[in-house]
Amino acid sequence: MALHNGTGSKLTKTNGETTSQQHAASNGHGENNPFTFASEPTLEGIRRMQAEFTDERNWNQFHQPRNLLLALVGEVGEVAELFQWRGEVAEGLPDWTEPEREHLAQELSDVLIYLVELAEKCHVDLPQAVLRKMALNRLKYPASKVHGSAKKYTEYKD
Repeated sequence: MALHNGTGSKLTKTNGETTSQQHAASNGHGENNPFTFASEPTLEGIRRMQAEFTDERNWNQFHQPRNLLLALVGEVGEVAELFQWRGEVAEGLPDWTEPEREHLAQELSDVLIYLVELAEKCHVDLPQAVLRKMALNRLKYPASKVHGSAKKYTEYKD
């Protein structure tokens, strides 16, 4: 499916390599090598790149909240398709080929790009919203009460 951003997973370049390429090389896919995200680009950097991309193509007229939400849902569907019929998938995707991993990276990038642009159009500061939401989650799911359980917070008794 064509996406109105075209950035895929290669978002920034440093020393001739994209950040995602450098990150994959340094983190690998093994259990002994814990996964972390690259520090660049930031969400604000992604927002700026997408805003510039959209402005250059005069696409703001199409990128209103409803349209962006529907595009986001479509992209989430494309991610779901990659997992469909596979059964449980192990962390790190050890049974996936490199082209399959790259396809997933591109689709997840599409999801993130649309999410960031939707947040921008709705004037939601995502990093600050995450901080507030995590604080709320800590109240709803105190570790001492929920440790090892997958119940919803409304199922716990005081």
